[in-house]
Amino acid sequence: MKTMEEFREMRRKRQQMLEEESISVLEQSTFGRHVHEMADSNGEMALVMLSELFNHSNIAITKRYLGLRKEEIMHCYDLLDF
Repeated sequence: MKTMEEFREMRRKRQQMLEEESISVLEQSTFGRHVHEMADSNGEMALVMLSELFNHSNIAITKRYLGLRKEEIMHCYDLLDF
């Protein structure tokens, strides 16, 4: 479980990376997936922090960016019983 301080530290490190060199979209989304997976039960808080970090206007965009929205939709299909 990550604390707010740990998220702030990750944000600081990411900002430093952006200032030092340009990172690719793939690297950024991989970073975001890693942070979200590490957050465990604090996944929603991680999405809020990542949304701010990536300068997204809302977490729906962040979910789509990280590929989480597609997973949610596929999970809904899995729940259907025909």
